[in-house]
Formats: sequence, C-alpha cells, structure tokens
Amino acid sequence: MRTLRLTTILLVLAFAAFTLMSANPARAASAAEINRDAKNALQKLYKKSSSAKALGEKAKAILVFPGITKGGFLVGGQYGEGALMKEGKTIACYNTVAVSYGLQAGIQKYGYALVFMTDSAREYLDRSDGWELGTGQALSF
Repeated sequence: MRTLRLTTILLVLAFAAFTLMSANPARAASAAEINRDAKNALQKLYKKSSSAKALGEKAKAILVFPGITKGGFLVGGQYGEGALMKEGKTIACYNTVAVSYGLQAGIQKYGYALVFMTDSAREYLDRSDGWELGTGQALSF
C-alpha cells in the first residue's frame, strides 16, 4: 500500500513538472475566437438534430463549450472555454476546469451545450461562484 501511494505521488509530481516545463505554453482564446467557435458548434448541433434546434429556439440562454479537452493517466484533467449565448449573441465567456483521479488513460476532445429554459436557471449561473454540472436547473443535450 505504501509503494502504491509513493508511486502515485511521484506520477503526479512528474505530470505537473512536465506540464510546467512544456515548450508551448497554453494560451487562452480571445473572446472573438470563443464566440466564433461557439456559434459554429451550435450551428453544427442544429444541423444534426432538429429537436436540439427546437429546444434552442425556446431557450432563455445557451452555454456552449465547443471544445473541451480531457486527458490523463491515473491523474487527469479537463479544460475548455465557452460562450453564454442569448438570442444568438454572446453575453459572457466561461471556462470549465476539472481534475480527476483513478483508473484512466488517454485523451479526448468533445463539445457540450447547456440549455437554460428559464430566467431563474440562467440567473443561478450568474449568482454562483463555480458550480457542478447536474446540480442546478440547467438542462443539457
């Protein structure tokens, strides 16, 4: 048990060191890039699913994360940037960050959209200082 704990700690430290010493530092996208990518992702979703389009037309706002990257080996993380859209216009930018541990290996990229059907659900997003998916009044598709 002690060996497993030591191995896990060493892997976490090695992962952190490798990330910090990366030759290509990560950069956040500009608001214009996030807006463009979110609009494109939403249009692709609407082309694939008429029910998503119908739901989006009734929504008070939609939070679109066009590209969330998730990866890891034993210890993992995810990051993505997105836009909160209301009536086709971006009203705010957000990011999503998560860390996990356990039996995992690999990397994946995916998009996500949250549809806010009521003003109170959207206002909850504004009021909360960080939140967890599935704990509010937001619906996803």
